[in-house]
Amino acid sequence: MTRTTGTSDDDGFTEFAVAAWPRLVRTAQLLTGDFHEAEDLVQTTLAKVYARWRRVPRGEIDLYVRRALINNNLSRVRRKRVVHLLTPVLPESLRHTSAGHAEAVEQRTALLAALADLTVRQRAVMVLRYWEDLTELEIASVLNCSIGTVKTHARRGLAALRAHPGLVTVPAPTLPAPTGARR
Repeated sequence: MTRTTGTSDDDGFTEFAVAAWPRLVRTAQLLTGDFHEAEDLVQTTLAKVYARWRRVPRGEIDLYVRRALINNNLSRVRRKRVVHLLTPVLPESLRHTSAGHAEAVEQRTALLAALADLTVRQRAVMVLRYWEDLTELEIASVLNCSIGTVKTHARRGLAALRAHPGLVTVPAPTLPAPTGARR
Protein backbone atom coordinates (compact mmCIF):
# COMPACT_ATOMS: atom_id res chain seq x y z
CA MET A 1 0.00 0.00 0.00
CA THR A 2 1.42 3.35 -1.00
CA ARG A 3 0.92 6.28 1.30
CA THR A 4 0.45 9.67 -0.24
CA THR A 5 2.62 12.40 1.15
CA GLY A 6 2.01 16.07 1.43
CA THR A 7 -1.61 15.90 2.56
CA SER A 8 -2.87 18.69 4.76
CA ASP A 9 -3.14 16.31 7.74
CA ASP A 10 0.46 15.19 7.25
CA ASP A 11 1.69 18.76 6.84
CA GLY A 12 -0.20 19.93 9.90
CA PHE A 13 1.24 17.12 11.95
CA THR A 14 4.78 17.77 10.74
CA GLU A 15 4.51 21.45 11.59
CA PHE A 16 3.12 20.62 15.01
CA ALA A 17 5.77 17.97 15.73
CA VAL A 18 8.67 20.20 14.68
CA ALA A 19 7.40 23.10 16.79
CA ALA A 20 6.51 20.97 19.84
CA TRP A 21 9.57 18.66 19.82
CA PRO A 22 11.89 20.76 22.07
CA ARG A 23 9.17 21.43 24.65
CA LEU A 24 8.02 17.81 24.69
CA VAL A 25 11.57 16.50 25.07
CA ARG A 26 12.24 18.87 28.00
CA THR A 27 9.02 17.75 29.68
CA ALA A 28 9.76 14.10 28.98
CA GLN A 29 13.28 14.52 30.36
CA LEU A 30 11.84 15.72 33.64
CA LEU A 31 9.49 12.74 33.65
CA THR A 32 12.09 10.12 32.73
CA GLY A 33 15.29 11.66 34.03
CA ASP A 34 17.23 10.67 30.95
CA PHE A 35 17.63 12.66 27.74
CA HIS A 36 17.73 9.60 25.49
CA GLU A 37 14.72 7.97 27.14
CA ALA A 38 12.94 11.32 26.85
CA GLU A 39 13.58 11.43 23.11
CA ASP A 40 12.35 7.83 22.78
CA LEU A 41 9.24 8.66 24.81
CA VAL A 42 8.45 11.71 22.68
CA GLN A 43 9.08 9.79 19.47
CA THR A 44 6.76 6.99 20.60
CA THR A 45 4.14 9.50 21.69
CA LEU A 46 4.27 11.44 18.43
CA ALA A 47 4.05 8.20 16.43
CA LYS A 48 0.89 7.25 18.31
CA VAL A 49 -0.53 10.75 17.95
CA TYR A 50 0.21 10.66 14.21
CA ALA A 51 -1.81 7.46 13.87
CA ARG A 52 -4.78 9.30 15.42
CA TRP A 53 -4.01 12.77 14.04
CA ARG A 54 -7.24 13.12 12.05
CA ARG A 55 -9.31 12.39 15.16
CA VAL A 56 -7.45 14.75 17.51
CA PRO A 57 -9.65 17.80 18.24
CA ARG A 58 -7.75 20.78 16.85
CA GLY A 59 -8.51 22.95 19.88
CA GLU A 60 -7.10 20.32 22.24
CA ILE A 61 -3.91 19.19 20.50
CA ASP A 62 -1.58 20.25 23.34
CA LEU A 63 -3.79 18.64 25.98
CA TYR A 64 -4.07 15.45 23.92
CA VAL A 65 -0.31 15.22 23.38
CA ARG A 66 0.49 15.95 27.05
CA ARG A 67 -1.96 13.26 28.12
CA ALA A 68 -0.43 10.81 25.64
CA LEU A 69 3.07 11.69 26.86
CA ILE A 70 2.11 11.11 30.51
CA ASN A 71 0.26 7.87 29.71
CA ASN A 72 3.16 6.54 27.62
CA ASN A 73 5.55 7.36 30.45
CA LEU A 74 3.34 5.55 32.97
CA SER A 75 3.28 2.54 30.64
CA ARG A 76 7.06 2.71 30.26
CA VAL A 77 7.53 2.72 34.03
CA ARG A 78 5.07 -0.12 34.52
CA ARG A 79 6.86 -2.21 31.90
CA LYS A 80 10.23 -1.71 33.48
CA ARG A 81 9.03 -2.25 37.05
CA VAL A 82 12.26 -0.64 38.18
CA VAL A 83 12.79 2.78 39.66
CA HIS A 84 15.56 4.60 37.82
CA LEU A 85 17.71 7.31 39.23
CA LEU A 86 17.65 10.34 37.04
CA THR A 87 20.73 10.81 34.96
CA PRO A 88 21.88 14.42 35.12
CA VAL A 89 21.80 15.38 31.45
CA LEU A 90 22.05 19.03 30.68
CA PRO A 91 19.60 20.72 28.37
CA GLU A 92 20.92 21.98 25.05
CA SER A 93 21.16 25.55 26.36
CA LEU A 94 23.54 24.52 29.17
CA ARG A 95 25.83 22.13 27.29
CA HIS A 96 28.38 24.83 26.66
CA THR A 97 28.70 26.02 30.22
CA SER A 98 30.79 28.80 31.59
CA ALA A 99 31.89 29.36 35.17
CA GLY A 100 28.67 31.29 35.85
CA HIS A 101 26.52 28.24 35.09
CA ALA A 102 28.19 25.89 37.56
CA GLU A 103 25.72 26.63 40.34
CA ALA A 104 22.74 26.32 37.99
CA VAL A 105 24.03 22.93 36.83
CA GLU A 106 24.40 21.74 40.44
CA GLN A 107 20.89 22.92 41.29
CA ARG A 108 19.46 21.22 38.21
CA THR A 109 21.25 17.97 39.03
CA ALA A 110 19.95 18.08 42.61
CA LEU A 111 16.41 18.77 41.38
CA LEU A 112 16.54 15.87 38.91
CA ALA A 113 17.75 13.55 41.68
CA ALA A 114 14.97 14.76 43.99
CA LEU A 115 12.35 14.26 41.27
CA ALA A 116 13.61 10.69 40.84
CA ASP A 117 12.66 9.95 44.44
CA LEU A 118 9.01 10.92 43.86
CA THR A 119 6.35 8.47 42.75
CA VAL A 120 5.53 8.49 39.05
CA ARG A 121 2.25 10.35 39.66
CA GLN A 122 3.83 12.90 42.01
CA ARG A 123 6.56 13.55 39.47
CA ALA A 124 3.97 13.97 36.71
CA VAL A 125 2.01 16.48 38.81
CA MET A 126 5.16 18.42 39.73
CA VAL A 127 6.30 18.59 36.09
CA LEU A 128 2.89 19.58 34.75
CA ARG A 129 2.28 22.13 37.48
CA TYR A 130 5.65 23.83 37.80
CA TRP A 131 7.30 23.15 34.44
CA GLU A 132 4.32 23.18 32.07
CA ASP A 133 2.50 25.73 34.29
CA LEU A 134 -0.86 23.95 34.03
CA THR A 135 -3.74 24.57 36.40
CA GLU A 136 -5.00 21.86 38.74
CA LEU A 137 -8.02 21.39 36.48
CA GLU A 138 -5.81 20.96 33.40
CA ILE A 139 -3.54 18.51 35.25
CA ALA A 140 -6.58 16.50 36.35
CA SER A 141 -7.70 16.36 32.73
CA VAL A 142 -4.26 15.27 31.50
CA LEU A 143 -3.88 12.60 34.20
CA ASN A 144 -7.55 11.58 34.01
CA CYS A 145 -8.08 11.97 37.75
CA SER A 146 -9.90 14.27 40.16
CA ILE A 147 -8.67 17.71 41.22
CA GLY A 148 -8.43 16.37 44.78
CA THR A 149 -6.03 13.67 43.60
CA VAL A 150 -3.92 16.31 41.86
CA LYS A 151 -3.83 18.40 45.04
CA THR A 152 -2.84 15.38 47.12
CA HIS A 153 0.00 14.44 44.76
CA ALA A 154 1.12 18.08 44.61
CA ARG A 155 1.15 18.41 48.40
CA ARG A 156 3.00 15.13 48.92
CA GLY A 157 5.41 15.87 46.08
CA LEU A 158 6.24 19.33 47.42
CA ALA A 159 6.70 17.95 50.93
CA ALA A 160 9.08 15.29 49.60
CA LEU A 161 11.04 17.85 47.58
CA ARG A 162 11.30 20.22 50.56
CA ALA A 163 12.57 17.38 52.75
CA HIS A 164 15.03 16.06 50.16
CA PRO A 165 18.60 16.35 51.48
CA GLY A 166 20.00 17.22 48.06
CA LEU A 167 17.93 20.37 47.72
CA VAL A 168 19.25 23.29 49.68
CA THR A 169 16.64 25.74 50.73
CA VAL A 170 17.74 29.32 50.54
CA PRO A 171 16.86 31.21 53.73
CA ALA A 172 14.77 34.33 53.36
CA PRO A 173 16.89 37.45 53.14
CA THR A 174 17.32 39.30 56.41
CA LEU A 175 16.46 42.95 56.26
CA PRO A 176 18.90 45.31 57.95
CA ALA A 177 17.67 46.95 61.13
CA PRO A 178 16.20 50.38 60.47
CA THR A 179 18.49 53.23 61.32
CA GLY A 180 17.43 56.56 62.56
CA ALA A 181 15.23 57.74 65.41
CA ARG A 182 14.14 55.27 68.05
CA ARG A 183 10.89 55.45 69.91
